[in-house]
Amino acid sequence: MAHHPSPAEAPLHVAGRTYRHVDLRSLMTREELDATPYVLRVLIENVARRAPEALGRVLDRARGNGPACEVPLHPGRVMLHDTTCLPTLADFAALRDTVHELGGSAGDINPVIPADLVVDHSVIVESHGRPDALERNLDIDFRRNAERYAFIRWAERAIAGFRVVPPGKGIIHQVNMESLARVVEVDDTGAEPRLYPDTLVATDSHTPMINAIGVLGWGVGGLEAQAALLGEPVAIAFPRTVGVRLLGRLREGVTGTDLVLTLTRILRGMGVVDEFVEFTGPGAAALGWAERAAVANMAPEYGATCAFFPYDDVTAEYLRLTGRPPGHRAVVDAYLAAQGLKRVAGSPEPHYDRTVEVDLAAVEASVAGPLRPDQHLRLSDVPRSFREHAPARSPVPVGRTPGDAVPEAAVAIAAITSCTNTANPRLMVQAGLLARNAAAAGLTPKPWVKTSLSPGSRVVTRYLEAAGLLPALEEIGFHTAGYGCMTCIGNSGPLLPHMEDLAGQGRTLVAVLSGNRNFPGRVNPRTPLGYLASPPLVVAYALAGTVLHDFAATPLGTDGRGRPVYLADLWPDDAEVERTVGAALDPGAFVANTAAIREGDARWTSLPAPEGTRFPWAEASTYIRRPPYLRDLSRMPPEEPDVRGARPLLRLGDFVTTDHISPAGAIPRTGAAGRYLRDLGTDPRDLNQYATRRSNHEVMLRGAFTNPAVANLLLPEHDRGRGGHAISADGAVRPVYDAALTHARAGTPLVVFAGKGYGAGSSRDWAAKAQALLGVRAVVAEGFERIHRSNLIGMGVYPLCFAAGADAGSLELDGTETIDLEGLRDLRVGTNPVVLRISRNGAPREFAVTLRVDSRNELAYLRNGGLLPYVVRRVLDPAGAG
Repeated sequence: MAHHPSPAEAPLHVAGRTYRHVDLRSLMTREELDATPYVLRVLIENVARRAPEALGRVLDRARGNGPACEVPLHPGRVMLHDTTCLPTLADFAALRDTVHELGGSAGDINPVIPADLVVDHSVIVESHGRPDALERNLDIDFRRNAERYAFIRWAERAIAGFRVVPPGKGIIHQVNMESLARVVEVDDTGAEPRLYPDTLVATDSHTPMINAIGVLGWGVGGLEAQAALLGEPVAIAFPRTVGVRLLGRLREGVTGTDLVLTLTRILRGMGVVDEFVEFTGPGAAALGWAERAAVANMAPEYGATCAFFPYDDVTAEYLRLTGRPPGHRAVVDAYLAAQGLKRVAGSPEPHYDRTVEVDLAAVEASVAGPLRPDQHLRLSDVPRSFREHAPARSPVPVGRTPGDAVPEAAVAIAAITSCTNTANPRLMVQAGLLARNAAAAGLTPKPWVKTSLSPGSRVVTRYLEAAGLLPALEEIGFHTAGYGCMTCIGNSGPLLPHMEDLAGQGRTLVAVLSGNRNFPGRVNPRTPLGYLASPPLVVAYALAGTVLHDFAATPLGTDGRGRPVYLADLWPDDAEVERTVGAALDPGAFVANTAAIREGDARWTSLPAPEGTRFPWAEASTYIRRPPYLRDLSRMPPEEPDVRGARPLLRLGDFVTTDHISPAGAIPRTGAAGRYLRDLGTDPRDLNQYATRRSNHEVMLRGAFTNPAVANLLLPEHDRGRGGHAISADGAVRPVYDAALTHARAGTPLVVFAGKGYGAGSSRDWAAKAQALLGVRAVVAEGFERIHRSNLIGMGVYPLCFAAGADAGSLELDGTETIDLEGLRDLRVGTNPVVLRISRNGAPREFAVTLRVDSRNELAYLRNGGLLPYVVRRVLDPAGAG
């Protein structure tokens, strides 16, 4: 390794005040800095300031001279939403209990960096299409989740540095971008204030939305977030970078959503998993902040860790628009310019590991679906895609709504939802203008379509009201149903009753939403197919009522004079959209919204909450239970054993997502989790969502792997379609939870086998927790999605990879085998060879697999049986835990 200077501090004078900062120019020459992607410059600053012992290796790698290395990022803050935060808070409370029981001080367990919780994942679209839908849904939300919210209120008082944005304020990523992100942080604790870039991790995979304004952040699992809160670095392998060089401009009528879906197809096809994507070129410099936000938000859909737009004049204008104080804006601009972190006209373009060029002028009207966000389609190709993916269908028409036959390929849900698109004023105004034009023509959505509007921020409502467009949206059924993720994460509520009946009869119903994910059944278990579309196209599909509609050739209806009305007749031109946005968007709305962002209404402030350093667990609770994985913990880590005598629990195919592993959506009353809750006296109408009961392991374990799409290839053909079944210790086929219990009673560890892309999807820590608590010691797959792999390690589960060209099919498993894993002792950072020995009828076969360990922290977690045991031991004995 070459000799490197120590990081030097430099003064910066802004408006008569002197600040100090770690000077990147003291670490790299001007030419080296210019060649380094902006996103890596942020990483280098963080390492220089927080982990200087790693700086030499990181600089060598950045210059292309050194070997692979880890980057220990110390984020400045952490964000959580309520369905991931509740398990995190339960773990915090359990950590305090365990430390206390082992003789330590429970009060020592506190975040060491600020933590913000945004309560946005629990509200459900139950009431819709009526003026009071918002308040009715909030009432239901508070009634169902009062115990959870009281727990949050306890944490708000008992845990230092923990702050809350209450229900009804907006979606985590939009709240972050509009109100919480500072772009540059000012540390006033020393003699002189110090400046450094705003960085964060958050427990939602769409955290990279904040990359749109030059803030580095990405999604992590709840376990990684807990580690960061407790002072552990978020250690990643030094990332490969992909430069996306944008050229030209979007054409008239082409939306930011069209751009996002096009880029998702291109980048997913390139294979950018675990890589850092940075947007460059003249097209990127000219792209508006809202379009940047949508592109960055979709990073997990194309697999990137982050999707970075460097700070520039467009960002500076966004900070002005959203009401950031002028003094702080001046500091942001001066600091980032001094550090070479501001992109200015004429700046040299950095060098990337790979570069792809995209002509914005080639983008056209698009949707994505019906199964994945990267299934990019021209609008005219939607009917064909439906027919290709829909199962055998019953004759048309089936059933009748009042006066109308429900057509083949009926749109059952049309939802304007999610931070991806509701953060974009142009898209929302476009939808409002189209709704106004449709209402003027006498058009309304078809009566079988459930319509809803779930803005990501209350600012959206303010500018739609200012533009006079909210009444038009309401006139055609798009009343505000809530300020939360809602339909985008599956909180879509029930379909209209006659549509529920049709779904029960086997009809293939469709959801159309302005969201970011459309995995089968994610939006609603009754809608196996879904299409992602821009907000105005969501309105258009609600009017059409079917995804087989040909918008170019077939009218949406007739006006009052009997003339046909086509989509082109309703679509507003770009000039009208720009005029409307310019007149309606006001910094004052953002300032007022930010000022009230932490103020809860009377439903929130009146919640009774316990007090004290340790949480008083209620054994009868169906929401909050003390986690089992920290009970009976020893003060010292056990020896690292190899896994011996294991049995295969599941053999799964490619692209099994966290939606398949961790239970999601409404809790079925007839399933194991529903029966458990009803046996405890829960009213069936209040079974709620799995997401709201993630702090009760009894519920989550009973729901693990119960997704109907889970096919266990170890089972006979006739049993595979049942979803969530496995072979018990006695050879019988039972639900996964029951089968795992039989192996646990016998003291037998378990192994899961899978294909490519295991664990894609939302950053659900419970997808890893469930496997660990079911007794799974290792997962052997062809490849892992980044967050899920980290979460498995955080729970002490070994993520093992097949050698190139090998897969689970080549093992010829039938479920009766015993499995040994050798090579798990004496693990090291890097790629560790592991022997997979499979025995059937006493005849062993050996296969080579590998275990990748990216950092010393991951090594410590595996040695301790997971992150949380490691943290307890570190608090009690800092020298003994590693």
